[in-house]
Amino acid sequence: MHRSIALLLLILLAAVTWLRSPRAPRLAQMTFDYVALTPRPGTDPQYHLGAFRLEGAWHMASRSRGFGGYSTLLAMPDGQLLAVGDSGGYLRFTLPGQKPGALASGSLDISRWNDKADRDVESATRDPRTGTIWLGMEGSNSIVRLGPELNVEAKVRPGAIRRWGVNSGPEAMTRLADGRFVLLREAFKGRLEDRRHDAVVFEGDPATRPKSWHFTFDGPKGFSPTDMTQLPDGRLLILMRRLVWPMPQRFAGRIAIADPVEIRPGAIWHAREVARIASSLPVDNFEGLAAVPQGKDRLTVWLISDDNFSDFQRTLLWKLTVDPRDLP
Repeated sequence: MHRSIALLLLILLAAVTWLRSPRAPRLAQMTFDYVALTPRPGTDPQYHLGAFRLEGAWHMASRSRGFGGYSTLLAMPDGQLLAVGDSGGYLRFTLPGQKPGALASGSLDISRWNDKADRDVESATRDPRTGTIWLGMEGSNSIVRLGPELNVEAKVRPGAIRRWGVNSGPEAMTRLADGRFVLLREAFKGRLEDRRHDAVVFEGDPATRPKSWHFTFDGPKGFSPTDMTQLPDGRLLILMRRLVWPMPQRFAGRIAIADPVEIRPGAIWHAREVARIASSLPVDNFEGLAAVPQGKDRLTVWLISDDNFSDFQRTLLWKLTVDPRDLP
């Protein structure tokens, strides 16, 4: 009996290993095509998305080795997006419908080791004034500060997040307009918990070891934060994700909103669900979110999915629009 169980585990392990795409060295220049996707026939996206309008959904199809695994997304000042991922790779790309621009890709010099635990970027935030970027690293639970040219300026392992676990670290991070940083842990606070997550505020650049304090993030039941960004009105838009089926992996998502003005040391910070990313829509493991203002009363919100370098997942890009005044 024990030998049969062991043999079954070996077969499953071999299958998972075989299903993953090879981790080949990244090419200096990657290419991909946008393949348009549509919801299932008869599906009304507004039923799930509330105030958000789904303007488009695309599969970013690529044969470039090392493409994918993108777990966080940043809006860049030139109208492009910057995606950073699980293995420390990055992709800067133009948007669907635009003329091809300067697409850049590569591997960030964040570790001399190739092990995932040393290169697993899960969150990112950017200072629009200086171009400085901060990365949240899962595995090592560290923060890396990059210059505008993506050069490493500093790397620290703050005590406030050091015990967040190997695979449950700083999954969402944003720099507020006032210079503070908010970090949300992926894991729930306890085995029986399904809403609350540990969270931290740094009162300045985490690389300079400022004062920090904990609070509790309370989000939609069963979902974990994967990315967040600050809106022009000051509120935070938070992307959430839940695994609904293990093999092949299937996911559901939520978008929530909360006001950082309400964050208090040791207190519970409540977020409100404003959209559901349902299986009737083109959905995968959405982990990256970026918001781009379009005039006074309109926002474009971009979502990107992490394919985990799996042959059974895809890198998807969504374009949503919303009037922030319609959000609660």
